[in-house]
Amino acid sequence: MFLAVGGRARKERVVTELMKHMRRKSFLYMGLLVFILGVALAGCGPRAYRGGEGTERPEIDEPAMSLVLDRLDIDYLVEKNFEALEASRFWRETVVRGPERPLMAVWPIENHTSQHLADQMEALLQSIETRIVGTGQARLVARDRQRELAREITLRQGEIFDPATAGRIGRQLGAAYFMTGRLTGVDERIRNQRRVQYRLFIQVLDVETGEILFQNEALRTKLIKG
Repeated sequence: MFLAVGGRARKERVVTELMKHMRRKSFLYMGLLVFILGVALAGCGPRAYRGGEGTERPEIDEPAMSLVLDRLDIDYLVEKNFEALEASRFWRETVVRGPERPLMAVWPIENHTSQHLADQMEALLQSIETRIVGTGQARLVARDRQRELAREITLRQGEIFDPATAGRIGRQLGAAYFMTGRLTGVDERIRNQRRVQYRLFIQVLDVETGEILFQNEALRTKLIKG
């Protein structure tokens, strides 16, 4: 009888110790699981990247995020137009071989697309101005001076794009030529695809005569599926 009771007590102690051990391991596994989940969730959270040449993500500027005009589109359209401009007879014979670097004014590019592109049009204008200065073969009228003069002659909304008005302002600025242009977009949809064809049209005019000395257009197409 005593042996039976003693054996039962030992079994109960063994079972109790085993259960304690299992609980301790369960707590350990649970803690490990919580740690792993925490790391995983932290990895899934938002993370900012710096892109461009010499950064951890040099390719970050390459993918198109939408059909809206982006920096690479603007750079492409401006570059293609300036390739044609610098190869033109006007630029080679009048600008490059002239007695001095001519002064040019750049009128804002008109947005003839169906999209609201205020920021993009500002970036486009800045890119054109930078490209002119970068040639080293022409001088550029400061945009603030153009705006100031436009206010002085009390231009109506949109009148600054009129060639006669532009010529009058250009003469007062001392500019020999002015550049203007427009951006258009053809938007097409078919089934699950949408395509936008952007066209940047550029003209250079003689301030005195209004003669068109150069004109060109560059095309950029963007497509999205789904």
